[in-house]
Amino acid sequence: MTIDHHPLAKDFPEFKDKIHTLKTSNAHFARLEREYEDLDKAIVRLESGIEHGSAADFEAKKLRRVALKDELYGLLKA
Repeated sequence: MTIDHHPLAKDFPEFKDKIHTLKTSNAHFARLEREYEDLDKAIVRLESGIEHGSAADFEAKKLRRVALKDELYGLLKA
């Protein structure tokens, strides 16, 4: 199984410039993006076995990542 990070710029390449602009000019976006990236890294560590956690914690992290991604996408589209 391939374990892959999901950075915003990779998942939304059409918004690469806007992601950079919002990270530097919008504190709310920057906070959400930082939380998203930290959560994505935590999920990859769990998936790869570097860290261990409960199945419920793992699923909660994945659901939070999806919610953050949806919110960030909404801000990018605005």
